[in-house]
Amino acid sequence: MAFLSFVGRVLFVSVFVLSAWQEFNDFGVDGGSATKAITPKFNLLSKHFTTHTGLQVPDFEIKILVAGAIAFKAVGSILFIFGSTIGATLLIVHQLIVTPMLYDFYNYDIEKKEFLQLFIKFTQSLALLGGLLFFVGMKNKNSIPKKTSATKKTHKTKTV
Repeated sequence: MAFLSFVGRVLFVSVFVLSAWQEFNDFGVDGGSATKAITPKFNLLSKHFTTHTGLQVPDFEIKILVAGAIAFKAVGSILFIFGSTIGATLLIVHQLIVTPMLYDFYNYDIEKKEFLQLFIKFTQSLALLGGLLFFVGMKNKNSIPKKTSATKKTHKTKTV
């Protein structure tokens, strides 16, 4: 059973590992194609955030965000393979930050082709997030003390 769990974790994180490897190989000096793809989406998300909250998002280079995403995916995946909740937590943080930025279906009209494509990818990303949350929940179930009742009932047998 432990071997099957290990294989399941390896297969689960293969999505993150392959993505991190591809982004790492493409990174280069300018941050690669990931930086080019994320920059307009990040700017739009920052604009939405500022409009709705009144808080200004600080300026920084997007390639630092991409490098951080690569690091979170790589380190989180390695730790997750060995059953660490820290690895799962890193992947959860990655998913929470990157998912609404990458799959911004909410910026498109519902009739457009991009809306459906981004929405499908968004829901797939949510499924990965759900799997990670499930893993953390199952790992932590033993750390929560079980509820015990204050009074125990004793069963009396009837004598005739």
